[in-house]
Amino acid sequence: MTSTDDDAATAPRAWPTVRLKPKAEARAIRHGFPWVYADELVTDRRTQGLAPGALAVLEDGERRPLGLVTVNVKSKIIARMLDRDPEAAIDAAWFAARLGRAMAHRARLYPQPFYRLVHAESDGLPGVVIDRFGAVAVVQPNAAWAEAHLEALVAALVAVTGVATVIKNGSGRARGLEGLAEEIAVVCGPAPTAPIPVRMNGATYMADLMGGQKTGLFFDQRENHAFAARLAQGARVLDVFSHVGGFALAALAGGADSALAIDASAPALALAGQGAQASGFADRFTTRQGDAFEMLESLGAEGARFDLVICDPPAFAPAKPALEAGLRAYERIARLAAPLVAPGGYLVLCSCSHAADLSAFRNASARGIGRGGRRGQIFHTGFAGPDHPVLPQLAESSYLKALTFRLDG
Repeated sequence: MTSTDDDAATAPRAWPTVRLKPKAEARAIRHGFPWVYADELVTDRRTQGLAPGALAVLEDGERRPLGLVTVNVKSKIIARMLDRDPEAAIDAAWFAARLGRAMAHRARLYPQPFYRLVHAESDGLPGVVIDRFGAVAVVQPNAAWAEAHLEALVAALVAVTGVATVIKNGSGRARGLEGLAEEIAVVCGPAPTAPIPVRMNGATYMADLMGGQKTGLFFDQRENHAFAARLAQGARVLDVFSHVGGFALAALAGGADSALAIDASAPALALAGQGAQASGFADRFTTRQGDAFEMLESLGAEGARFDLVICDPPAFAPAKPALEAGLRAYERIARLAAPLVAPGGYLVLCSCSHAADLSAFRNASARGIGRGGRRGQIFHTGFAGPDHPVLPQLAESSYLKALTFRLDG
C-alpha cells in the first residue's frame, strides 16, 4: 500500500510501522518535537523499502505507538510527525481542518488576505509553506509527503480559502535535501499575467509569483519594516539586499527623505521601482544593482552617509556546516555598513539563518561594528511576524532576527 491509495483514508490501521532505536529519545517526540533523525530510527529492509513520503505509525523502542508519521529514508530527517493519533486519516477533511485553523489565526491579524497562511511544522503541516496573495496562493511542498499528497492539499486549500489560483513553487534547498526535483507550475486556475500588488505598511510591493525569489515576497519582515519606518522620518535611508524594496519602501511611507535600494538582482530592483511608482515615492527612490559587499565598499570610498542603514542578506548559515563562514559574512556586513551610518543614526542588521542563533548573530554583528570603528547600543530586537508562528520544540521554526543599533558619533 502507498500513501496515495484510495483506500488509505478509510483504513488507517493498515499503515506500516516504524520504530525508534532503543536508545532514541522518545520523550522529546511525546513532548512535541516533530522530527526523527536517520540515526534514531530502525532502518530494516522493510523500512528501507518505503517510498519517500509514505505514511507509517511510529513506535517507541517498546513498540508503543507515538503517532502517525511520514517517512523518507533518503532524508536526514527520516520521519516527520503528522498526527499524534496513529489512526488519523490523512484525507481532505484532515487538510481542511489544519488549513482552516491556520486561516482563522491570520484573519484575526490582517484585514486583507496577504500573509503566510501555513508555516510548516508550526501549523501542523511539516515541510509545507503556503503564502497567500489575495486570490492566489503559492505552495512550497518541501517534503516528500507533501509532494505525494499535493492534489488533496490543493483541493482543500481552494475549498477553505476560496483562492482561484494555486502555484506550486518547487524550488529551494529544502527540496533537494528531500530528493525532490525543482519545478514551478500553476496547478490550479489561471496563471498570473503580471506581478501582484501587495499593500503593506503604507507602501505597495510588487510580487512576481512565478519568477521571483521564494514565493515572490517576504511577509516575515512586515513587522520589522514597520519598526524601521518609525525611525525614518526625514532620514536618508540605505536598504542593502533590498529585494523588491523591502525596508526602503516602508521607510519612504514612514517619511524618509530618500531611499537607496541595493540588490544583486536587476529584476527585483525593477519590481522595487514599480512599487515605488505605485506608492507615489518614485521621486525619492533610487537603486543600484550589484554585489552588496562591493556596493558597501564603494559607498564607503565615496564618503556616503545615511541616517538609517538596513542590511537584510540571504541566509549565510543555512545549516550548521556553514555556521562559521556565515558568521564571518555577517561580521563583514556589519563592518562595511557601520561607517556609512551618520553620527546618532541607526543600523538594522538581519539574519534568516536558523543555524546562527540570536546570541551568535548578535556577537558577530557587534564585532563587525567595532571593526568598522563604531560603537552603539541595541534597543530593539525583531523577529518574524505573527503569521510565522514558532513551534516551541523546534528551534528551526524561529529563524529570523533583526537587530536595531543606534550608533555613537
